[in-house]
Amino acid sequence: MPNAIPAGLDEASLARQVDCFYEKVRADPMLGPVFNAVVEDWDAHKVLLTSFWATIALRTGHYRGNPLAKHQPLPIGAAHFERWLALWRETAHAQLDAESAALLTGYAERIGYGMRVGMGLSGHQRGRESGIPIRARQARPEIIDAAPNLG
Repeated sequence: MPNAIPAGLDEASLARQVDCFYEKVRADPMLGPVFNAVVEDWDAHKVLLTSFWATIALRTGHYRGNPLAKHQPLPIGAAHFERWLALWRETAHAQLDAESAALLTGYAERIGYGMRVGMGLSGHQRGRESGIPIRARQARPEIIDAAPNLG
């Protein structure tokens, strides 16, 4: 059964979370140089990322994209994911109620794990070895790697 959506979590609160989080990313000495080099329009990118998070947390189904494919060519490693998660946690706990922050942090941890596996940064192999059925990955790879519940 999917996690229940907290009463205080909606697209407006997700947009605030995404906006505050990516302002930190842009200024971060580790993450900023990587993402500032490839994101041409941060305002448009934040709208896309809010759609992604609404699809994950609110189950809106509006996001259509492939985060893994977008991140694979970037010069990022496991330390970048650790920093990303630290900033996400910090921002979520500052911007959201405790229940919403916990939910989004849990999703971010699973997304980060799936991305690290998909990029070969965790010592795990892709596909069947990752525990994600190959057929499911091929059907919707952009969502499967970020899915809150796979079972």
